[in-house]
Amino acid sequence: MSRRSGILEFAVLGLLRESPMHGYELRKRLNTSLGVFRAFSYGTLYPCLKTLVANGWLIEEPGNTSEDALAAPLTGRRAKIVYRLTAEGKEHFEQLLSQTGPDAYEDETFAARFAFFGQTSRDVRMRVLEGRRSRLEERLEKMRASLARTRERLDDYTLELQRHGMESVEREVRWLNELIESERAGRDLRGSATGGPAQQDTTSGASGDLPRPGDTSRPDSSDDTAT
Repeated sequence: MSRRSGILEFAVLGLLRESPMHGYELRKRLNTSLGVFRAFSYGTLYPCLKTLVANGWLIEEPGNTSEDALAAPLTGRRAKIVYRLTAEGKEHFEQLLSQTGPDAYEDETFAARFAFFGQTSRDVRMRVLEGRRSRLEERLEKMRASLARTRERLDDYTLELQRHGMESVEREVRWLNELIESERAGRDLRGSATGGPAQQDTTSGASGDLPRPGDTSRPDSSDDTAT
């Protein structure tokens, strides 16, 4: 399994842990709540769903809303299929959620993991945040060393681009420092002192949007006629 496929499976399981959904709802949530998936298509999502069903982590159920019931006879289209997490799927997701190895620190993986920090225990959140910070500090050190070696050979625009990249990494390190300080103080992102998982902001979806400056969501207005 590729890393991106693994991230997608993780995100799908996490969203379905919140509530059952049909394919269009899942795609919309992945697009709006998890920016890393904005470019993916139904052609990527449905094979993933079929794999999760085959593994016993999801089950498929016919849509039971009045809208679905009316749509099928009037349009000749199949009612939407609803995907529900099984007990085995929940257990598998919780195992994935507890992992704190190096893969959790990578750019795409970290974004997906952070989106589900509200379902993650504080000790795991701390290890992932500290691992991500360590990874970025290593990256920053290499960028600074490279810039020092090549500064005299770079034109002004290339130099400015490298500085911009360094500033972006520095900003994320500062952000991580703030999060780690809050976790150590026993505070979640909403300021309450608690030893359990952080509270979730239900105004933006249970998993929440990633706090990425300048990152805007584009709602998907397309319709799903099959599942």
